[in-house]
Amino acid sequence: MHEYLSVAPAVAEALSRRHPVVALESTVITHGMPHPHNLDTARSLEAVVRAGGAVPATVAVLDGRIRVGLDGDDLERLALGGSAVRKLSRRDLPVALATGTDGATTVAATMIAARLAGIPVFATGGIGGVHRGAETSFDISADLEELARTDVCVVCAGAKAILDLPKTLEYLETRGVPVLGLGTDRFPAFYARSSGLPVPHRCESEEEVARILHAKWRLGLGGGVLTAVPVPEENAMDPDAAEAAIVHALAEAAAAGIAGKDVTPFLLARVRDITDGRSLEANVALIANNAAVGARIAVAYAALQRKTTLPPAAPTTRPRY
Repeated sequence: MHEYLSVAPAVAEALSRRHPVVALESTVITHGMPHPHNLDTARSLEAVVRAGGAVPATVAVLDGRIRVGLDGDDLERLALGGSAVRKLSRRDLPVALATGTDGATTVAATMIAARLAGIPVFATGGIGGVHRGAETSFDISADLEELARTDVCVVCAGAKAILDLPKTLEYLETRGVPVLGLGTDRFPAFYARSSGLPVPHRCESEEEVARILHAKWRLGLGGGVLTAVPVPEENAMDPDAAEAAIVHALAEAAAAGIAGKDVTPFLLARVRDITDGRSLEANVALIANNAAVGARIAVAYAALQRKTTLPPAAPTTRPRY
């Protein structure tokens, strides 16, 4: 294993036996939700993955190591860490590891950790993307570039609705990232079930997603796959109400001079306040749903790999870092 990587025993054993494993990010614990919702959500996500027949592997950087698989004390440490826990993307990982800084992993950093450990499926809430106004700010999330280069399937409820979704999809197309809609023809808008934008390919089952992963990586076509799953209907927000809250929060962020990686946590918190917690309810529900879907994809992919006579391409080829 890599000198900066620590894989929990249960996760390592599952991987060695080619059992299904699902990676989970940790910024939802530290920057996505208030306490105690963050800790409750982290615990419930792991329970959802186990119920789906897979092993959960929450990822964070603690004590100078990339930790793949956390225990209860680790989750609580992150949930109560506050500003002492940094938000880590690709560029931040070497700094955090070299300085011993605790950090929560974004989509990009979690993908890197999953790839290092050999985990092909990662479930999250929503990916980062092209920010509104990027034509002048050039604010584009590292998540998109990571999807273009790192062999991990990311299960999400689309990109965060605070982003420019048409430009985000255009960027993914340019970088050759397959975008799959599981049970939907329309790209989800995080809080809302549809953005009105079409997805390039609709999948009817997790097994179909697994076959696409297998085909892509066996062909040697490097990079990730984005599997978009709409928020459950009973938890979805009205698209117009969600958009109105986002526009209001964006104006506040601009007035306060908030920029860079501080924008997303600020907007999520303000949208939560503006919607009287409705957005938080949707957020919790969609993340749990994505974790359940991720477990089913991982189970299907593991079964497919066990049938393959050659060594599996995605989890065992040497990481390109």
